[in-house]
Amino acid sequence: MTELIRAIILGIIQGLTEFLPVSSSGHLELAKFFLNDTSVAEQSMLMTVVLHAATALSTIVIFRKDIIEILQGLWQGITEQTWLKNEEFSFSMKIILSMIPAAFIGLFFEDILETLFDKQILLVGCLLIVTGLLLFLADRAKNTDKKVSFTSAILIGIAQAIAILPGISRSGATISTAVLVGIDRTRSARFSFLMVVPLILGKMAKDILSGDIIYSSEILVPMLAGFAAAFCTGLLACTWMIQLVKKSNLSWFAYYCFVVALIAIYFGFTS
Repeated sequence: MTELIRAIILGIIQGLTEFLPVSSSGHLELAKFFLNDTSVAEQSMLMTVVLHAATALSTIVIFRKDIIEILQGLWQGITEQTWLKNEEFSFSMKIILSMIPAAFIGLFFEDILETLFDKQILLVGCLLIVTGLLLFLADRAKNTDKKVSFTSAILIGIAQAIAILPGISRSGATISTAVLVGIDRTRSARFSFLMVVPLILGKMAKDILSGDIIYSSEILVPMLAGFAAAFCTGLLACTWMIQLVKKSNLSWFAYYCFVVALIAIYFGFTS
């Protein structure tokens, strides 16, 4: 299998699973295992930066109006000192607050986390079961019109930090947590997708500035193909996921997680 095809496959997986509640990191680990993808492992940081840039861009495109309103509210709150009355400023502060747990884990436990991302498909399988159970619980929660509070932002942020583990879906964990604490489903999805953009951009900046990224001209075309695949599928998955959360159809993905988990556990024990 050529690098171009590998990159496209990984891009599609990243674009779909970043937004659908089935764990993008878990699926990428499974893809590396089944594709026997040693070449991607050697250039994993660069590929990760490219694919995450694509999904971050797709999120920005989908929520461009929301992001503009948030930035305007943040600027207005700072310059005019209207933060107590400015809903967008308050929302932006909740986004920042929700980022703290994952940022803390990423900064201080990065070396430990890296050991979990080396085709650990048995771990992925076990954690996919946890994701499936969370989705079942969220699907059965009552819908409300409650907004995100500062307390719920912290709880959703903790869920996002836990979702760093391969097999725990970030969108699944954050949306499920938000719904379980009583947040309106549409607001839950909106907050979940918006809260990850600053983290992705921050992680990308950290990786780029680290100087550890290895680039060569022969991987330019595969990278561009992976980026395009992740961006296009990300647009579709993000839009689809918002509609599914509104209709309480998360159980579909719970069944999917259980099936993939059993496959991963089987190969984890037999390989």
